[in-house]
Amino acid sequence: MQRSGDGADQSWWLPRAVVRLLDAAEHTETEWLHTTQACKADTAVTQQHSRNSRATDSPSMTGVNGPTIPHRPYTGELRGQLYSVLSRKPGISRQVAGWACAQCGTAPAAVLDHCHEHGYVRAPVCPSCNTLERPDHLYDTVVRVASRYQRLFETDAAGWLRHWHRCPGCRTRTTLPLPHLAAWTAHTATRTLRPTHPGSRGRQPCGVLRVSWTGSQTTPRSCLLTVSVDFCPSGEHRVLARVPYREAVERFGTWLAETAPAVAAAAGPDPLDGLPAEPRPVIADISSEGLALF
Repeated sequence: MQRSGDGADQSWWLPRAVVRLLDAAEHTETEWLHTTQACKADTAVTQQHSRNSRATDSPSMTGVNGPTIPHRPYTGELRGQLYSVLSRKPGISRQVAGWACAQCGTAPAAVLDHCHEHGYVRAPVCPSCNTLERPDHLYDTVVRVASRYQRLFETDAAGWLRHWHRCPGCRTRTTLPLPHLAAWTAHTATRTLRPTHPGSRGRQPCGVLRVSWTGSQTTPRSCLLTVSVDFCPSGEHRVLARVPYREAVERFGTWLAETAPAVAAAAGPDPLDGLPAEPRPVIADISSEGLALF
């Protein structure tokens, strides 16, 4: 910094390389603003063109640049493959994006849903379906039974049971991964035990169901599921039931046969050759392409 004699005027002297860097940054920012404005204008034109096309064209698959290829239905091409192996294969994210969601069948698939207990791929699904079936983990051994489980275990139970049993480990053992089994136990097995309170629309179920477990599914005799109620309006935190793991599995098998006979018929004590005795760790692939799978 250089000052004049009276100290009123000041001049800043910078190295030429720094000046060039600042000039380049200013130029880049100006170009970015222009590009952003142009992209917004193009997007508006494209959306208007798309609306006009939908209003005038036939119901066939059309796009801005002509016909688009519909996503192909998933027919079990990845059956029995391990996620930790498949997620490392080159081009797998592009292959997944070519399928329609194996659950809803309407949206394009974006992720590979897989069993975290056995490590097997279930099917390619869209982000919405992948989020819908994911247990609400509060801690490693605690899940909260959200309202969406009413759909998963009641109205759409047959479809979701078929999806979960795409995992050879769950199908062979006629069960679900431990967090899913815990949520099912809390939602169905304790329905009559859950207290109610008077509300604006009659009596309402008490609080929020929560289930925790001790032990591990690999040592069934030590595994115990505890179902409780949180956020009770009267200030209580009640334990509704304690269900041993083996009892929960037996109850699930009975309910499965009644709810989805076709799924139950395909399950059963098949040979366990090749199935992991211990839960396989699912290794995250942090490469640029692997991130698209999560």
